Amino acid sequence: MQSLALIENWPVPTAAAAVVRADGTVLGTHGPTAHRFPLASVTKPLAAYAALVAYEEGAIELDEPAGPEGSTVRHLLAHTSGLAFDEHRTTSEPGVRRLYSNAGFEVLGDHIAKATDIPFAEYARQAVLEPLGMTSTTLDGSPAKDGVSTVDDLVRFAAEVQAPRLLDPRTVAEAMTVQYPGTKGVLPGYGHQNPNDWGLGFEIRDHKSPHWTGSSSSPRTFGHFGQSGTFLWVDPDAGAACVALTDRAFGPWAAEVWPRFTDAVRAEL
Repeated sequence: MQSLALIENWPVPTAAAAVVRADGTVLGTHGPTAHRFPLASVTKPLAAYAALVAYEEGAIELDEPAGPEGSTVRHLLAHTSGLAFDEHRTTSEPGVRRLYSNAGFEVLGDHIAKATDIPFAEYARQAVLEPLGMTSTTLDGSPAKDGVSTVDDLVRFAAEVQAPRLLDPRTVAEAMTVQYPGTKGVLPGYGHQNPNDWGLGFEIRDHKSPHWTGSSSSPRTFGHFGQSGTFLWVDPDAGAACVALTDRAFGPWAAEVWPRFTDAVRAEL
């Protein structure tokens, strides 16, 4: 795919990208796809997928108590637990506002570790990384932001999300469905959004503006971006997913080049 070569013009030291279909067919790659990059918040979809495996295994329930009083596993996954961004303190009642929270995912990781009697990073490795052959990926540290991976590994995950083998497709469909519809909130880096739609660990594009995906991206597009200059999106209407990893922190450069890149990829698809 010629559009992937646009990453050569990004103001970053290193970048790699790929596009993959649901059947695992990689339509194109560019850059060092085996290079390990810090994922920042692109860690969250991987952690969320591990949480969904724990749910299907019966270790946890989505609507069981977890986190602040009145909060559940579902609230934590959907950023509606009321926990603050990076502090383990409550700033809102559960389900009232979309408060994007790293702390919420850390509480979720602790909850799953307690329920399974397995450290969360190890549980995620056994539940998600190892079955998908993601041998260059680690989720040590915070399940919100400390993952490290490669484009080669993340295309395996992106294919899985499009055509699930580890989970019941109905569970994945639920994860990509808006949780607590109509909830307002701030999308980090892009300001207040009304509504600020999220599924279970995955952001849903809907009609948000501005946004890190493209103007041609379908409202059903879902995924995540990270402050380390990384993103993964899946566009069901295009029948494909795209991963791009860099080693420059998110900033105005990304807000400028990412949407143009996504529109170019979408046009080539």
